[in-house]
Amino acid sequence: MTVSGSLHGKTIVLGVTGSIAAFKAVILARRLIERGATVLPVLTAGATRFVGAVTFSGITGQKVAADMWDPEFAGEMHVALAERADLVVVAPTTADLLARAATGRADDLLAALILCARSPVLLAPAMHPRMWDHPAVRANVASLRGQGRIDLVGPASGAVASGESGLGRMVEPEEIVRAIEARLGSSPVPAPVQLHDLSGYRLVISAGPTQEAIDPVRFLGNRSSGKMGFALATRAIARGAEVTLVAGPVSQTTPSGVIRIDVTSALEMKGALESAMPGADALIMAAAVADFRPVHASAIKWKKGHAPQALQLVENPDVLAGLGEARGEARRPVLVGFALETGDREHVIAEARGKRVRKKVDLIVANAAHIALGGDDTEVFLVDETEATAVGHMSKSDSADAILDRTVQLLKQSAS
Repeated sequence: MTVSGSLHGKTIVLGVTGSIAAFKAVILARRLIERGATVLPVLTAGATRFVGAVTFSGITGQKVAADMWDPEFAGEMHVALAERADLVVVAPTTADLLARAATGRADDLLAALILCARSPVLLAPAMHPRMWDHPAVRANVASLRGQGRIDLVGPASGAVASGESGLGRMVEPEEIVRAIEARLGSSPVPAPVQLHDLSGYRLVISAGPTQEAIDPVRFLGNRSSGKMGFALATRAIARGAEVTLVAGPVSQTTPSGVIRIDVTSALEMKGALESAMPGADALIMAAAVADFRPVHASAIKWKKGHAPQALQLVENPDVLAGLGEARGEARRPVLVGFALETGDREHVIAEARGKRVRKKVDLIVANAAHIALGGDDTEVFLVDETEATAVGHMSKSDSADAILDRTVQLLKQSAS
C-alpha cells in the first residue's frame, strides 16, 4: 500500500553493509516501498552476518544482489544496477565502505556500483563515535564531499551498541527517506534542509555577551541574548555538524547534541575558544564580546560615595583577529565574524567590509543593532571579499540557515 506515492516510479538501490544498524535498513526498505519506490537490495558479505537476504527479498519482492560474480547474471551486475538506479542509498555505511568509496575501490559489488553510478549517491554513516572521530575517517568524508556527487545524511548523536554515547549513530529511517525525497525533488511538502551537508564537519560557535566584573555585583556588559548563536548551533546540529558552543551568560537552553562551554568574561571566552578550536573546520563568532574590561575589579562591593569617579579600562584581546592572523594564507579553519552596528544600511555594510579586512576572516555577518539585539528576528548582510548579500528581515533560525549555507560553500572552497 502506498502512503504518499512521493517516490512513485523511482528505483532506489539500497546498499547494506556490516553494521549492527543493518536491521534499520529493513525498516527503510519498507518505508521506501510505501512511498511507491522500487527497491533493489545490495548486501555486502558483512551485512549478511546481521540480516538475512531472505528478509530483504521478502520485503522488496526483488532478488538480493550480493555477489559481483553471480553466475546466474549475464553481464556486469554493478553496471546494470547503476543504470537502473534513480538514487543509490547505503544505510548503514561503515567506516570501511566510506574508505573504499573515497579511494575509488571496486573490490565488491556495492563499492563497484557506487563507483559506476551516475545517479545521486546518499550515504548514512553508522559507527562507534571514536571511529567517526578518527582523522582517517574525517579525511575520507572530506574527500567524498570534494567529489561533489555523494551526500551524507547523519550520523546522529546518541547511544551506540557498546552502550556509549556520541556522534556516530545512524539516523532513523524516516530521516533518510526525507533526505531521499529532497535529493530527488519529490518531497510532498516543503521542508527545511534534509541532507546533512555539514556532516563530518566540526564547528565552533560562540554566543551571547560577556560580563566584565567591576566589583562582585556589578559588571560591564551588553544586551546580547545569545539567540543568534544558539539558533546557529541548533541548525548546524540538524544539518549534521559536530558543534561546540561557547556561551556567555545567557538563559538559552542547550540544543540537543551540542557540547556547551559556559563562560563569563572575554578572557574566559578566549581560553575556551582556544581549547575548542584545534581540529575545528570553522568558527562562527556570533558572541558580542566586550571590547574593554576594568583594569582592576574590586574584591568588595563599592559603596555610594566611595566609588572612584573614573573607571580605568584596558582593551580585551581580539580572539577572531588573532585566529585570522595565525591562519595566514591557509584556508582552514573557515572564520566567520559578526558586525553589530548602528546606522543605515550603507554604514553597516561599510563597517563590516572594514572589519573583514582587519580581522583577516572569510565572512562577516553584518546586522543592525536596533533589530537584532534581544529579539527573535534579525536582518543581516553577508559580506565577503567580493560582495554584500542582503538576507532580509527574518527569524534568527532562518537567518542561521542562510549563514550556514554560505559557510558550507566556504568549507567546500577551502577543501578544493
